[in-house]
Amino acid sequence: MNEIKAIEEAQMKENLTFFRPGDTVKVYFKIVEGGKERVQIYEGLVIAIKNSRAGRTFTVRKNSYGVGVERIFPLHSPRIAKIEVSRSGKVRRAKLYYIRHKIGKAAKIKELLGKKSTVTKHTAASAPKPQAAKSGE
Repeated sequence: MNEIKAIEEAQMKENLTFFRPGDTVKVYFKIVEGGKERVQIYEGLVIAIKNSRAGRTFTVRKNSYGVGVERIFPLHSPRIAKIEVSRSGKVRRAKLYYIRHKIGKAAKIKELLGKKSTVTKHTAASAPKPQAAKSGE
């Protein structure tokens, strides 16, 4: 089991943008077409986050020409260039599947007013270490 944990730890990203369900995010996703690689932006509402260490995923929903489109992104994928939170939402649920059945103005999420959280997750290896007290002073 320790070997599996070691492999998963190696694949996990160090610094991640903090976001929650209800937030509107821009996902910068790398796409390979032939021999070229480009970055495509996918902007939408985070309706679910599923936790499983290195297999952590999040679902983003957007309306494209009047049709609801959902896409599931692996959080630690090397194809994700960056995730940018464009709007924080005020919700009281962890999974926002009810948004699928709402149309128009009813599908809107209230904006969370106040200070935006720009906290990034640090691993134990990258966290700042406390300095030892100097002796002899």
